[in-house]
Amino acid sequence: MVRSRVAALLAVPALAFALVPLVALAVRAPWSHAGSELSRAGARTALAVSLEVSVGATILAVVLAAPVAWALARIEFPGRALVRAIVLLPMVLPPVVAGVALLAGLGRFGVVGRVLSHLGVTLPFTPAGAAVAAAFVSGPFAVLTFEAGFRSIDERLVEAARTLGASRWRTLRTVTVPLLRPQLLAGLVLTWARALGEFGATITFAGNLKGSTQTLPLAVFQALQTDPGGAILVSLVMLGLSVLVLAGLGGRLLER
Repeated sequence: MVRSRVAALLAVPALAFALVPLVALAVRAPWSHAGSELSRAGARTALAVSLEVSVGATILAVVLAAPVAWALARIEFPGRALVRAIVLLPMVLPPVVAGVALLAGLGRFGVVGRVLSHLGVTLPFTPAGAAVAAAFVSGPFAVLTFEAGFRSIDERLVEAARTLGASRWRTLRTVTVPLLRPQLLAGLVLTWARALGEFGATITFAGNLKGSTQTLPLAVFQALQTDPGGAILVSLVMLGLSVLVLAGLGGRLLER
């Protein structure tokens, strides 16, 4: 009983620290004219762009992260620690620095961007560029969770399935994937959520073009300059999306 009370008391400061700003958003929101404020802030368009960019970023990040996560978890090779450090580096880079780095590498006059330009591919200040920027900063979350999943697989179960005559495909489908499901789910959710909330790398590499590259965080930033009420309402839209993710998918992670 005493321990429960102590635990509750210890949790109060952190709970208040997380809740006060979120509750303040709801208290300060101009609910009486929410529709017009959201329309003026371009919330619907920004939401559509955000969903398009974040889903594209998640697909790109997962496609790139899965192989390297498997290699880091299952294969011993020289320089493995260095490879892990490099692929996780975007997680700790300031987002604006990540955007500048992307411009230097993939911009029209960048190291690789020049080649892409000759091939007719332009990334900066396009929706594809926004997805690339979001994937760059969110990819490490997929690498970390997938690597943890690959490490946690009990090879004895895989070998037992093969011994009993299961093909590689059936073993993957009925044994490996179910064992990885929590980590795969965590990786997808964390990667998507990080991509959805990306700001610095996106605005630096893809700009803030309404209807093209202006995501919800960028719409909040723009509205905050002239329309604080609209900024609060768009922030609440993002908060609602985050709650839906936790309720629909993340709840399983929290239970674990």
